[in-house]
Amino acid sequence: MASPRPNHPTMEDVARAAGVSRALVSLVFRESPKVSHDRRSRVMAAADELGYRPNAMARHLASHTSRTVGVLLNDLHNPFFADIYDGVDAAASALGYRLLLTAGRQRNGSETAALDTMLQHRVDAMILISPRLSSAEVAAVSRQAPLVVIGRTVHSPRIDSIMADEMQGAFAAISHLASLGHRHIAHIDGGRGAGAESRRVGYVSAMQRLGLADADVVPGDFTEMSGVTAAAGLLQRAKMPTAIFASNDLAAIGVLDTLLDAGVRVPDDASVVGYDNTTVARMRHISLTTVDQPRREMGEMAIHLLDQRIEGRRTDPVTTLMPQTLIVRRTTAAPRVGS
Repeated sequence: MASPRPNHPTMEDVARAAGVSRALVSLVFRESPKVSHDRRSRVMAAADELGYRPNAMARHLASHTSRTVGVLLNDLHNPFFADIYDGVDAAASALGYRLLLTAGRQRNGSETAALDTMLQHRVDAMILISPRLSSAEVAAVSRQAPLVVIGRTVHSPRIDSIMADEMQGAFAAISHLASLGHRHIAHIDGGRGAGAESRRVGYVSAMQRLGLADADVVPGDFTEMSGVTAAAGLLQRAKMPTAIFASNDLAAIGVLDTLLDAGVRVPDDASVVGYDNTTVARMRHISLTTVDQPRREMGEMAIHLLDQRIEGRRTDPVTTLMPQTLIVRRTTAAPRVGS
């Protein structure tokens, strides 16, 4: 009769079952090239039979690394961040990293607490996606662990940045509307959101360079409710703009919903453009014209940049500017004659 398996098999149990030393079992689970194929196979077969799993904490203490990357999202409600996280997750899995995910809930205090938590868990590095913290605060954190910041540039030798060329993206959106014949184009601002200032500056620059009407910036932020509020204000005007360029897709969805409730047809009566090309924008009943950011690629790049740092292959900071592409769908068309 076979002896019962131990509830929590140890490295010694594996060594005994495989007929080898504990030191050799340790070498196998540290993936040492010094172990022969035959002995490695015997150890792995014994470990599988016993249900042994190496103690991750012990390995990390021995190697002084955790193979864990902390990820801070600005807002879990915005699908833009979920799309980036998909890329982070795929690349992390391929390279053998675990992820510790937390969200800042669009508040500096929450972001600070989230970063403290990740540092307490001894993460090897961190990815901050559109953080609201000041550059000085982000730079201070980088002295404790290497960082990749997505959506902002923070100058520090231990910080890599992945930026979207948002001025170019805004110019593409306004150029598209101008090519359709729109002159009066309002922009719903993104407030303090990462990238909002660049989109606003790009909008103003495009309006000037293309000889359109004066810039018309409406206060807002990166939420659906800001789109609702901004659109409600535009509807109160004696003459509403013929096109609206929202700071992101969520704000654009709020605009579409408010215009629909008011009986304003899109794009017959007004055109709407968003930013980010999230999964919501691609839904057939919405079909939002928007500026695409390569979100998954940005997430994948973040992990690869951190891997270079962790493995000691690079020490110099890198800033990458990602191109933007306008995706034309059903929410834009030429303005009505006389508008």
